[in-house]
Amino acid sequence: MNPTRCQIWFAAARPRTLPAAVAPVLVGSALAWRSGAFDLAAATLCLGFALLVQIGTNFANDYYDHAQGADTAARVGPRRAVAAGLVTPATMRRAMFLVFACAFLVGLGLIRWGGPWLLVIGVASILGGIAYTGGPWPLGYHGLGDVFVFIFFGLVAVGATYFVQVGRLGLDVFLAAIPVGLLAANILVVNNYRDVETDAVAGKRTLVVRFGRSAARAQFVTSHVIAFVIPLGFLARGFGLSCLLPLGLLPLAWSHQRRLRMAATPTELIALLGDTGKFLALYAVLLAAGVVR
Repeated sequence: MNPTRCQIWFAAARPRTLPAAVAPVLVGSALAWRSGAFDLAAATLCLGFALLVQIGTNFANDYYDHAQGADTAARVGPRRAVAAGLVTPATMRRAMFLVFACAFLVGLGLIRWGGPWLLVIGVASILGGIAYTGGPWPLGYHGLGDVFVFIFFGLVAVGATYFVQVGRLGLDVFLAAIPVGLLAANILVVNNYRDVETDAVAGKRTLVVRFGRSAARAQFVTSHVIAFVIPLGFLARGFGLSCLLPLGLLPLAWSHQRRLRMAATPTELIALLGDTGKFLALYAVLLAAGVVR
């Protein structure tokens, strides 16, 4: 049975990746709550902007990967709308710009809280979403995709969410942004781990292509280790024992590392990709719950 139009666009939005947009806003808002400055309207606008940038980036990835030959019939991951002929390249390109335009308009609403400098952050986030797989020097094709995710879905997203509500930044915000960014990048690690052969053929030099699957597994593990060390840092800075709630995910992290190491089929990695996004969401919920008290 052919998918409906709604099913096609829902899949193109890649819901497995959306925790990367929600998690930083949740954590940044939790820290704002702790500071006594939580603002629901500002937090909602931050969430809307983050989700739209993530979806726009996914649409851009769908369009540009097809244009540059990375999405072909040999690809082993989930079906991509343009490559599968479900959406024309021109339509996906228009949808990409429409979503980014909506993100820009939502971001304009945050100027009331954060000032005009937020325009720079907003425009940089949108341009980064396009430059991830598009433009003359696509970041994802030169091994910088992980850095992009860490910066924009970790440091920038958590920091901006906190700043628009509190009006300042601090070490606690930086500490909280590190695990969020690293665990968001782990989603990309699993994705690129699965696609390493086809990416190599297409000239997409991801970190997995450059350094191999062993290095990717080491990155995946290291990100988990750092994510579990950070709550200890919060405890040392005077936060209550509740900040250790994320440590309850240690068995799940161990399971994910084992699944990545033992994966033998694309289907296993597709399942792990979704579970890696869920892990980020769970970590963000537990960290947010731990730091508000």
